Amino acid sequence: MLEIAPSVLAAHPLHVGADVDRLVKAGATILHLDIMDGHFVPNLSFGPAMVKALRDAYPELVLDVHLMLSRPQDFVDAFIRAGASEVTIHSEAAGDLPALLAHIRAAGLRAGLSMKPATPAASLAPYLDSLDLVLLMSVEPGFGGQALMPQTLPKLKQLRDMGFQGTLSVDGGVNRENSRQVIDSGATRLVMGTAAFRDPDPAALFRALQRP
Repeated sequence: MLEIAPSVLAAHPLHVGADVDRLVKAGATILHLDIMDGHFVPNLSFGPAMVKALRDAYPELVLDVHLMLSRPQDFVDAFIRAGASEVTIHSEAAGDLPALLAHIRAAGLRAGLSMKPATPAASLAPYLDSLDLVLLMSVEPGFGGQALMPQTLPKLKQLRDMGFQGTLSVDGGVNRENSRQVIDSGATRLVMGTAAFRDPDPAALFRALQRP
């Protein structure tokens, strides 16, 4: 089944709880959390306290934490303690990526690796056996509301051709209109920000996305 992961970054800053609750009641079982440091990407978002608050409120949800950080190794334990279900780091980040991925898995979480639009799929080859998830950025990371870059989508097939069997997630500009193109390209999870949080009937959106 296709997975839908609404991105909390698109929630209204003054009404995060209400906005998230609306999508959970509509059927969301995964929440995507973009953690930005203002250095790796030109924006700031939220930290472990947001993850802990969501975990306390929704113990059954999958919390898909995406660390857009220059030094994820300095923060990964804080997000593990906060209640993340999955932690995705960037292939372009500094540090010992294999050790960090192993650390995430040893803590009982699923480990993911993300790549920016210009990063080739082949660069992930050394890590594929250590991954449960690959997150394809289909926009330049840092801000919501951007248009999807379709030229990034062939990397999904390239990853499958390289033998990767885990979750293929696409983040950036995914909406009702282009979702079929993204799914047909090989995505098994759609990260949806504005398209999910601003839809007048998110339950109908989720149902529509599941149709072949």
